[in-house]
Amino acid sequence: MSTLLKKVKDAYRKLAKKEERGVLLPAFRTITGESPSISFDALVDIYLCDPAARAAVDFLADQTVGTGFYTTAEDADAKTVVDEFNEMVNLDDMLLRACREIVAFGNCFWEKLEPNYLENLEILPITSIDRILRDQYGEVQGFRQTIRYGGNIVDPERIIHFCWNPVDGEAYGTGILRSIAEAMSLSDAESRPSFKDMKASVEKGMTEIMRKYAGPTELWKFPGLSDDKASEYASLLKSMPREGGRFVVNMPAEVEVIAVDPRGRFDAYVEHIWNQFILGLQTPLPKLFTTPGFTEASAKAAVEVAERKVMALQRFIKRVVEREVFALVVRQAGFDPKEARVRLNWGVIKMVEMRVEDLLKAFEDKAIERDELRKMLVKQGWELSSPQEVI
Repeated sequence: MSTLLKKVKDAYRKLAKKEERGVLLPAFRTITGESPSISFDALVDIYLCDPAARAAVDFLADQTVGTGFYTTAEDADAKTVVDEFNEMVNLDDMLLRACREIVAFGNCFWEKLEPNYLENLEILPITSIDRILRDQYGEVQGFRQTIRYGGNIVDPERIIHFCWNPVDGEAYGTGILRSIAEAMSLSDAESRPSFKDMKASVEKGMTEIMRKYAGPTELWKFPGLSDDKASEYASLLKSMPREGGRFVVNMPAEVEVIAVDPRGRFDAYVEHIWNQFILGLQTPLPKLFTTPGFTEASAKAAVEVAERKVMALQRFIKRVVEREVFALVVRQAGFDPKEARVRLNWGVIKMVEMRVEDLLKAFEDKAIERDELRKMLVKQGWELSSPQEVI
């Protein structure tokens, strides 16, 4: 009876404590769920269609995970289990794909197959997630997929959500493409277009100007020509394969060339839009390839600035993988994750160069066995045909 009473008191205490927590979501969001501020479909279009945006995303992703990774652990057996799982799911490729989505969209969704006994991992299409359902305290209740992907609500236990840089308690992270895709509200009636739209508008205008002014606008004068003949000549001239406008008249006329006023210089405006676009991408890569005058020193300084972003991304991905993947794999293999301490490390293992005399000394001190000594000597280029030839 006392045990039951204790459980009731504990449950009441937890409920009372929960009621004291700060509310993160308004009531309507807990009912309808939360969708991203900029749809993932729109962000994917930017990545696929804008060369500068794609170059920036790929650069940051390659810098973050392109060198690969290796694992370390306090327990060698636990490390073996994790390494085998990583090879089975091709974790190296998954991390590269995930990092691109994290950098670009601020989010990536992995599905655990199965959550109670992890056998495999899959990356869900970023455009398949429609809404995230949370309670008023911000705890995720489910991930609803879009209608074209079935419209199902996926249990949060099945999902590993890489949520990078959430702003103002949002359910979604913020990638580098969001700031160039967001329009800015200036008042209730006015807003500034997104830099993505402004850049696209400038490029569209450049195309129209090139098409319009590729050839000269000509005025053909045939004084005294009849209207019928003027119409006939006009049809003939218009059919000629040349750019520019052609006009046929049968009366005296003055030639007026339509051209862009050279005083209307837009260089500063275009440069400002381009600079803001690059700032939004948070990497100097496009500038390095498109701006003349970049020296090797300035290029190195620009890359060093991007390295801070890379290091932050590496720490974020490392912690999520260790907590959501490695710990689960180790636990289901019968090890204690806290004792095994399997860690993800970026880069390649730094091999310590051992001299032959050091190896022989270690063998004499019985720090290594004969077969271990043989393997080390073979790695250094020794040709050993039988165990008797070692010593």
